[in-house]
Amino acid sequence: MSGSVLFDAPGPRARARNHVLTALTVLITGAVIAFVVYQLWNRDQLEAAKWKPFLTSDLWMTYVLPGVQGTLTAAAVSIVLALALGLILGVGRLAPIGPIRWVSAVIVEFFRAVPVLIMMIFAYFLYATYDVFPSKHLALAGVITGLTLYNGAVIAEIVRAGVSSLPRGQSEAAWSLGLSWTQTMRMILLPQAITAMLPVLISQLVVVLKDTAIGYQITFVEMVRQGTNIGSSYGNYLPALIVIAILMITVNFALSALATNIERRLRSSRRAPTPLAAEAIEQEGAPGAHVELAATGEQSRGT
Repeated sequence: MSGSVLFDAPGPRARARNHVLTALTVLITGAVIAFVVYQLWNRDQLEAAKWKPFLTSDLWMTYVLPGVQGTLTAAAVSIVLALALGLILGVGRLAPIGPIRWVSAVIVEFFRAVPVLIMMIFAYFLYATYDVFPSKHLALAGVITGLTLYNGAVIAEIVRAGVSSLPRGQSEAAWSLGLSWTQTMRMILLPQAITAMLPVLISQLVVVLKDTAIGYQITFVEMVRQGTNIGSSYGNYLPALIVIAILMITVNFALSALATNIERRLRSSRRAPTPLAAEAIEQEGAPGAHVELAATGEQSRGT
């Protein structure tokens, strides 16, 4: 007898009803897609002439590649800065010193509450007023500032949640060996927490990449803005947006694949040592060996 912990296994009538509903859903979805494609074809949005400009190098050099470069540049710099800021604020929220913990909490909650676009616009005009950056880099600086502040605050909460989710025995084992709070956080808690929260960090990094499109409001040259420029120049809005969407999906999949590969490597490199390896480390008396063994033992008991 088959069953599930979440729901009872459907009977013959329920299975038949599910098959019928599934078939109807597929038919209705297919009909809607066919109707949309038919309407677009009648309005000459899918004709070959609309796609021909993408076979020329002029379009790619003038519109697409500058947009790709702008998106990747803003995303790469924002990701690095947001990770650094999030790590600092996340650890600050866990600090044993009250003022550091309170200041970090205020900063995190403030920047999480302010919309990203508002921060981009504010930073853009602030930099322009005080000539902080050259005029050609103002939009890029505004986009990076907004993305860094907002996503840094979100990553800080991810770091705090990741460290707090670890068994308390991890900290107690380190304190019993005489380690300070800073040493415990740096050597034991953060390495384990980062490995555990990598899936959430990956999704947040993809959000950073997609949010670069908001920068068109401050004249930032990115992929979506360039797609609309292509449509207005060549009269092929739909093909242009389809091409831009394919490029965005490709870049997002590449980022996700890279982050997943890093996650897999980190998880495989942090496997617990075998009993023989642990005994050898104990005999060698390597610096920090007792701490890592204690942390590993506590983790295995906690799980």
